Amino acid sequence: MGYAIAEALAEQGAKITLISGPTALTLNNSNIDRIDVVSAQEMYEASKKYFPNCDGGIMTAAVADFTPLTTEDRKVKRGKENYSIELTPTKDIAASLGSIKSVKQFLVGFALETNNEEFNAKLKLEKKNLDFIVLNSLNDKGAGFQHDTNKISIINRSGECKKYELKSKTEVAKDIVAELIAYYAE
Repeated sequence: MGYAIAEALAEQGAKITLISGPTALTLNNSNIDRIDVVSAQEMYEASKKYFPNCDGGIMTAAVADFTPLTTEDRKVKRGKENYSIELTPTKDIAASLGSIKSVKQFLVGFALETNNEEFNAKLKLEKKNLDFIVLNSLNDKGAGFQHDTNKISIINRSGECKKYELKSKTEVAKDIVAELIAYYAE
């Protein structure tokens, strides 16, 4: 979704900084600068670095909520005992950017939910100081990850919820960009 949105915005003439985790996807527009990161911490640091000088941010990445507290520098071999990994929360990128967002900036988040979807998305929108949130459901066939299609709902600060049919991610990106342009025009 991030790549499709970056391409759709660049087609509208926007200059984009795309912060991306590892992927085989490529970009086709010279208006897009790609910043590659590997870890959630690197994505957090890059987001904090670039966001203050942008008109806004669209947070499409599904960054892990937790990361291992310690890492191993070599393979852990299978043994007879159970092996435990202690996890620690990752920094909440959307909430961090929402806390420093200026009145001239926008911030769009994504929510992937499996239950109480609209309610949980609205909570995230408020808690993270987002202008609108794009809701994905794992309950919708063909939506979410590992598909070239997606089915979304867009919820704005007023609590209004627009529901969209299952479409290609390119078409979904155009819907999101249209919503952003309409939001900006207000």
